[in-house]
Amino acid sequence: MIPEELKYTDTHEWLKIEGEYGIVGITQYGFEKLGDVVYVELPEVGSKVKQGETFGVIESVKAAVDLIAPVSGIVEEVNESAKKSPENLPNDPYGDSWLIKIKIENPLEIEKLLTSKAYEELTKE
Repeated sequence: MIPEELKYTDTHEWLKIEGEYGIVGITQYGFEKLGDVVYVELPEVGSKVKQGETFGVIESVKAAVDLIAPVSGIVEEVNESAKKSPENLPNDPYGDSWLIKIKIENPLEIEKLLTSKAYEELTKE
């Protein structure tokens, strides 16, 4: 199940647009590829993130993977429960398992992201 209202990166992050803000998380497919999550490192509130660049790290029993920002902006909020209980992240990938909330700097960057249909095609390859 890939929610249609979200935008996606080819590195398995999703973006939910809420006005001038974007909420970022990892897709269900991304979690399936990772396996059991053991650690997540997220930026501080007030940090600046840039589209296509690393904003954090997620570690599983299989690998450590960089988290890539879907859009540029300022981190407004960080999901503290994700940091405290990373093992629970795969349980609700499109809900409680969001990672950061960004104040979007350039809304035009959203156009570079994948639609749900395009992301679905990517995951079938």
